Amino acid sequence: MGAELKENIKAACGQFNPVFGDTKSNINKICCMTEEARSDLIVFPELASSGYEFKDRNELKSLALDFNSGAEIKRLKQTAKETNTYIVVGLAEKDRDKLYNSAILLMPDGKTHTYRKNHLFDREKALFDRGDKPFSVVETPIGRIGLMICFDWIFPEAARLLSLGGAQIICHPSNLVLSFCQRAMFARSVENGVFTITCNRIGTESRTDRALTFTGGSQILGNRGETLAQAGTDTEEIISAEIKPVLADEKMITMNNHILNDRRTELYGRLL
Repeated sequence: MGAELKENIKAACGQFNPVFGDTKSNINKICCMTEEARSDLIVFPELASSGYEFKDRNELKSLALDFNSGAEIKRLKQTAKETNTYIVVGLAEKDRDKLYNSAILLMPDGKTHTYRKNHLFDREKALFDRGDKPFSVVETPIGRIGLMICFDWIFPEAARLLSLGGAQIICHPSNLVLSFCQRAMFARSVENGVFTITCNRIGTESRTDRALTFTGGSQILGNRGETLAQAGTDTEEIISAEIKPVLADEKMITMNNHILNDRRTELYGRLL
């Protein structure tokens, strides 16, 4: 972890309402919002290119993207390069016969990092394959970045593993529908001493036998849980905040208490 960090960065969320099935329009929206934000790092919602409520796995397959090819990924890479922005966006990923709910980090130098959702929510279990990649951290010139997706929030182990891996910023693309998810991310920030960026979507989808209304409220939280920026519940908007990633390396919460070193790991065997 020896890369020199940019001392202060502008972090942003692009909260919007993806049009179901209109990949071209949604990718264009992501690129336009990235250009408008003029940030170092921007996070977009879960499944932002496709929409969320697939009728079946065949429909999902028709809208999933191959991250190794295709015009959509090429366009996102080009936008990251041209704007010098680190972009995190949730996408449906197709890899041979597997379909994943994924988040991809696109970097200005053309490199990418992919995380596949490990904790599938509700009907996602009938559509997506479970993630096959561990929670890992990417070292970049703007900070050490970890990825998690939506329902991962309810499992504190996810954010803790990213923190133990050195994450300073946890990017959290989401399609949140429960009322308490955003509040729970306060705990993830505080208990790990990290910045968290939750980008949620807005709108309602009624494509099956249920209607899902997404709760917006995208937020950027500081490494002590302070709210640095928050979006409305039903508005398309870009929020941003200046953050100093190195602050997340300070894990002392009193002169005598270190968030990670004070853990009594010899007592936690039952967790495994």
